[in-house]
Amino acid sequence: MREREFEAYVRSRRGSLLRSATLLTAGDTHLAEDLVQTTLVRLYVAWPRVRRTNLDAYARRALVNNLIDEKRRPFARREQLVEQLPDRVESAGVDVPEAVLAALAALPPGMRAAVVLRHVEGLSVEQAAAALGCSPGSVKSQTARGLDKLRVALIPSITELGER
Repeated sequence: MREREFEAYVRSRRGSLLRSATLLTAGDTHLAEDLVQTTLVRLYVAWPRVRRTNLDAYARRALVNNLIDEKRRPFARREQLVEQLPDRVESAGVDVPEAVLAALAALPPGMRAAVVLRHVEGLSVEQAAAALGCSPGSVKSQTARGLDKLRVALIPSITELGER
């Protein structure tokens, strides 16, 4: 019974979790896949306890926590960045222009998470605050600042698209 319920949940929500993770990682599909997998493992372990609550809220919170944990790991600090990627990865079902992903990547992680949860996932301020573990006021300010930065970064790209 537990396995069937969990499998049905994963089949219905994995795509949404992967889309959120891809945006939270600013287009890093490999990291997004890892985050979703870790989130699903943690959800499975906690399944008897959380299936009676809001599963989507629990999964979103776990996804954000996994991203924070991933960024704190020591190997992330030792990673060497290169100018050009050695290969291109196929999109993980997220059809977002490169300019938007680049603009999202320029945002601090907390600000990016607030913008994605509010405007991509469509969560309320309170739901986003619960997922991020902060106050609703923080979500509002981070979202407003993030949208301002995205506008500044994307206005030239939008103008160029209109001229073509």
